[in-house]
Amino acid sequence: MPKTDPLPFKISLITVCYNAEQTIETCIRSVIKQDFGNLEYIIIDGNSTDNTVNIIKQHQQYITHFISEQDKGIYDAMNKGIALATGDVVGVLNADDYFADDTVLSLIADSFKKSDAEILYGDLDYVNDTGKVIRKWRSGDFKRRNLDFGWMPPHPTFYCKRHLFDDLGMYNLDYGTAADYELMIRFLYTNRLPAFYLKKVIVKMKTGGTSNQSLKNRLKATINDFRAMRTNRIIFPLVTIILKPARKIIQFF
Repeated sequence: MPKTDPLPFKISLITVCYNAEQTIETCIRSVIKQDFGNLEYIIIDGNSTDNTVNIIKQHQQYITHFISEQDKGIYDAMNKGIALATGDVVGVLNADDYFADDTVLSLIADSFKKSDAEILYGDLDYVNDTGKVIRKWRSGDFKRRNLDFGWMPPHPTFYCKRHLFDDLGMYNLDYGTAADYELMIRFLYTNRLPAFYLKKVIVKMKTGGTSNQSLKNRLKATINDFRAMRTNRIIFPLVTIILKPARKIIQFF
């Protein structure tokens, strides 16, 4: 019998949004312009009350799944998107973010196909409202032990094989705004999964975020980070909790 070609590599990309009328258009357009063909695009909206849903519907032809309903926060919405995903790999592009150029998804797909990695991450630029770069997150090569010293990959550049969510679980809402950090150290540290560093700026990220909006939120995020470290048996969590924010200082230079 003749050999049949394997199914083409598919990426499932999830965008979560709520009242994002100022940024969602830029986000979606950066996805549409990607030169990668086999993309499953999923948008989960938290029942927005502004013009977000109308903007999304203008691009309906490029969207595989769209849900607009109340949720329990950003990570609950991400879990809804993951449950719908059918791709080989799953990634997230937040409503305030956009791809750095049109080749990002093609490079991600090629990197997965050419390596044995279960996880991929890259670099990220923080930008202001005019698009000016104000911080640069350069991740560096993956070394598991670095997670003991406050290192982590930027979550908006984090892509992983879809089966990992079935095998190891999704985002745990009990960790609040640290749910992304907890999932990444659960995959990379606790389960020792191989990761590939794509040495390239993948995402432009708008400054600001839920965990950084106030001193109270920052304190709550730090507590949740510490809980995530303890759960995943980071060796010296009290040291790691100090080094984790300290590593961000270099991003300004």
